[in-house]
Amino acid sequence: MENIKARIDYLSHYLNSLNLKYYQENTSEIPDFEFDKLLEELQLLENQHPEFKHIDSPTERVGGTITKKFATVLHRYPMLSLSNTYSKEELFDWNNRVQKGLNEETDAAVFEFFCEQKFDGVAISLIYENGILTKAVTRGDGTEGDDITANAKTIKSIPLKINGANIPSYFEVRGEVFFPLKNFEKLNIEQEELGNQKYANPRNTASGTLKLQDSAEVARRGLDCFLYYLLGEDLQINTHEHAMLQLETWGFNVSKTYRKCANIAQVWEYIELWKHQRHELPLATDGIVVKVNDFLQQETLGLTSKSPRWAIAYKFKAETSITQLLHVSFQVGRTGAVTPVANLKPVALAGTTVKRATLHNADEIDRLDLHEGDYVFVEKAGEIIPKITGVEVSKRNLFAAKIQFSTVCPSCGTLLIRKPEESAWICANEKGCAPQIKGKIEHFIHRKALNIDSLGEGKIEVLFDSKLVKTPADIYDLTYQQLYGLRKVFVDEETGKKREIQFKEKTVENLLDAIGKSKQVPFERVLFGIGIKFVGFTVAEKLARYFKTIENIQNATFDELVNVPEIGGKIAESLIYWFSEPENLELIARLKNQGLQFSILEKEIVSESDKLEGKSFVISGTFEGVSREDLQEKILANAGKMLSGVSGKLDYLLAGDNMGPAKMEKAQKLGVKIISLADFNKLFLNQAL
Repeated sequence: MENIKARIDYLSHYLNSLNLKYYQENTSEIPDFEFDKLLEELQLLENQHPEFKHIDSPTERVGGTITKKFATVLHRYPMLSLSNTYSKEELFDWNNRVQKGLNEETDAAVFEFFCEQKFDGVAISLIYENGILTKAVTRGDGTEGDDITANAKTIKSIPLKINGANIPSYFEVRGEVFFPLKNFEKLNIEQEELGNQKYANPRNTASGTLKLQDSAEVARRGLDCFLYYLLGEDLQINTHEHAMLQLETWGFNVSKTYRKCANIAQVWEYIELWKHQRHELPLATDGIVVKVNDFLQQETLGLTSKSPRWAIAYKFKAETSITQLLHVSFQVGRTGAVTPVANLKPVALAGTTVKRATLHNADEIDRLDLHEGDYVFVEKAGEIIPKITGVEVSKRNLFAAKIQFSTVCPSCGTLLIRKPEESAWICANEKGCAPQIKGKIEHFIHRKALNIDSLGEGKIEVLFDSKLVKTPADIYDLTYQQLYGLRKVFVDEETGKKREIQFKEKTVENLLDAIGKSKQVPFERVLFGIGIKFVGFTVAEKLARYFKTIENIQNATFDELVNVPEIGGKIAESLIYWFSEPENLELIARLKNQGLQFSILEKEIVSESDKLEGKSFVISGTFEGVSREDLQEKILANAGKMLSGVSGKLDYLLAGDNMGPAKMEKAQKLGVKIISLADFNKLFLNQAL
């Protein structure tokens, strides 16, 4: 037992030291693979001996906590926003106000500034007690925010424990959580592979990620955090510069881009320097924060009702370039939606060369009134995604034809259709359109679906072109003899670089092994993977848990489908249509024969009593502190019955928050008793309702 504790101690210390060197010194001492193996070993040991786990264990970074509801936390120190300025004149006027404010209190006001990047992320407050991270809170309304501690712990650059001498018993660190641009691009590539809409910008995506209920997914996305503000009592520091140095000493991730300036002229030099150099940073920035450095002078200047007088944010104007539209091409996605793409004469913008920009849909082409050869204004939305914002009409050729949205599929030539309630034009030839077929297979093998990662990186295209795979079921018929020796050379459209894919011996062995392992993937992920329209990952989970088997979903009526929480009419109609197609039923049959999982094993219900015997229930809505599955188990364990929908035979509708109005109305019309969670608990006290 002592050897196990010693090993846990060693691994915890060693991996934490590696993390510190990586995030503070940009030093990677061992390969990622070796780091991951050591982390797996530590997690296994901790699972077997949780009594030896360190409070700052590096396994906390992996996540896994499921948060049903984020608690609200009152900020000890309000999180104020900053006033903005957009010109040199306004900045110098603010300097004059600072000078005047300090002159009123002192005979000779001498002050200096501290300048930092204004990171385009999500504000966060980290609370440390006795050197341990105890809480992470969002800005919220500035007075109170959400407790996102479990998610914040997955951010590897946030220290879980501070080591050193004279650490205050309580202090707060403020900073900005952000999506590194390379991680954001990777996430959007995944979205494209799934046939989903790409995320618009890193800032909003970082905000949404911090509020995900599954901290393991937060960890996987790879957020980061820069810290820039220290608060607390008895800190024994008197300037913002000293505070930043203290944060660095304690191991916090502080951006090295700050500068202390003796006067406003030096501040402007700093702003001019970073106007373009900021594009070299690993995240989006939208300005410069300027603060009076001395804390006593900050106190003298004080606050307005909304912001401090001793700080201001200089905002950069969005960079815009003008370039020529060469032509508009059309791409077909997994669902058949056709997206127009503007192909542009290469132009430098925000640190990169832009050659293409999405036009979203036909309405956007009409809104811009695009013509052939137009000169267009291009911006980067969120500093990363190119977007056409307008047309320089004065440069237009008078005889240029207006850009028309394609009337046929650019791949298979099928006439496009557009439903009145949808913005996209659709190719309905889903069984014969190559991009749709390949897209569906790519969706099927995705990490959140069957997770056949060995089949990525262009291999699907090789198998499709070789006529070996046309449906997901074909994957399970592949043999070593069919795969070995396959090869194809790809040429990147933008760079012109060649890339070759070869199915060598090890490649084929790994692929067949991954295909075999995918047969153990649980039902909800298989349901997501088969690619039913509008059935995303969360919807697939809800359907699988509610109906338990694919047969139950297939045979469900419209009313039974919409009875599932958060399943609306559009999803129900899509499910009914999908299961009406013979080709889809054949796909299910083939996958079943190959051994894939199409049911959830029923959990054995241990009988508790017969208090609910003869009583029937339907559960709807959400409940604080308890899941619908737990409530269902409680009913069944006490001899009650679960019904699939509201009817005259129903005894009780157990109603939670966010319950659909249709169910409530139907229950009221039929005279069904509508009870709350508190009422439900009374039934176990033999109190009549």
